[in-house]
Amino acid sequence: MTFDLDWSIGMITLFMFGSLFLLLLLNVPIAFATGAVAVISAYLFWSPRAVGLLPSSIFGMVTNYIFVAVPMFIFMGAVLERSGITDYLYEAVYHWVGSLRGSLAVATVLASIVMSAMVGVIGAIIVSMGLIALPSMLKRGYNLNLAMGSVMAGGSLGVLIPPSIMLIMYGMWAGISIRQLFLGAMMPGLLLGGLFIIYILVRSYLQPGLAPSLPEEERISRQEKLRYLKALILPIALIIFVLGSILSGIAAPTEAAGIGAFGSLVCALAYRNLSWKLVREACLETIRLSAMVMWIGFGAVMFISIYNGVGGVEFVKGMMLALPVDPWVLLIGMMVIVLILGMIIEWVGIIMLVIPIFMPIAETLGFDPVWFGILICVNLQMDVLTPPFGYALFYMKGVAPKGVTTADIYRASVPFVLLQLTGLILCMVFPQIILWLPNLLR
Repeated sequence: MTFDLDWSIGMITLFMFGSLFLLLLLNVPIAFATGAVAVISAYLFWSPRAVGLLPSSIFGMVTNYIFVAVPMFIFMGAVLERSGITDYLYEAVYHWVGSLRGSLAVATVLASIVMSAMVGVIGAIIVSMGLIALPSMLKRGYNLNLAMGSVMAGGSLGVLIPPSIMLIMYGMWAGISIRQLFLGAMMPGLLLGGLFIIYILVRSYLQPGLAPSLPEEERISRQEKLRYLKALILPIALIIFVLGSILSGIAAPTEAAGIGAFGSLVCALAYRNLSWKLVREACLETIRLSAMVMWIGFGAVMFISIYNGVGGVEFVKGMMLALPVDPWVLLIGMMVIVLILGMIIEWVGIIMLVIPIFMPIAETLGFDPVWFGILICVNLQMDVLTPPFGYALFYMKGVAPKGVTTADIYRASVPFVLLQLTGLILCMVFPQIILWLPNLLR
């Protein structure tokens, strides 16, 4: 049975995206929602035979050499997170900044920045900091909203700071050098971390009761501070080696990820925490997250393949470029669309659905592909923290003290979302924040 549907491309666009959002509103997982719409659309707008060709569209993704880096970086982060380094890192940082008001919140953000370069999975960072830093801050009289906000904001940096899985997926899907994306994301990641720290310090000094400094009796000598730092030499050396080999061009992300995965086991052994249980848990976490990325990818690839096949990408491109507006208005419009999508869809799905449509438009408008790509990734990093469905909020709900409501968590996130929006605007207005390193080390 076949259907002879003489639909315009506008009607097809409305049908495919309308059906997709309807399924998402019905709480259908995005992998199955995109896959179902792709199968139905192939049957309706092409032929039953086209349905049998859909699996071939995902072959390129699963055989892409770069994709191998994803599970290895996840494994590296899972091992390091379980090796006990989080405790050492947090203690080292907060003892070094203990004389400042808001020192524990500042230490949380600083520790999260370092952990982002090691773990790269925001769930692990937020849960770890939520279990270690949050009770410590609340015990010392910190404001609950400031404490929770610093944990969530710091953890959200894990999707942006290299070696970010999001950057690898973006580069693979958009055909952009992952090394260039890593270089481009360094300054925005540090900028956002700096904005968080400045906000914490300013609020702490304007309202001393929100975040007191450490009591004198809890401060330690310089020798003891150095002892804490010595415990971090090995994992930090691993970060420098892995990221340095990619950023310098010595190794591709896949080779560097393999070295990082092995190096994480060496770190766990050095901390005397290497065990079969640790390896087993890290492997299960790697399988779970990698499978999630792949399933979302399968559905998105099929959806975009069908939409591109019926001329949808060219239709959207022509429609947007025909608008009598300045290119910057189109750029802002694309950023708003990504922001809205990020409130309801995982970043993996957004990258695979939006980039094939938006990248040709950005290139036609003359925007630098690395700059545009990092803007998208900074936007998606903001979506992680944006109510109502940012998944950083749900991770925090899982580790928050008893009696903390979802509304409390939403309120805690709002100031940091505004800071992230400020960072995104700065990166748009001053492109060199993103392009300085890529141009310097081209």
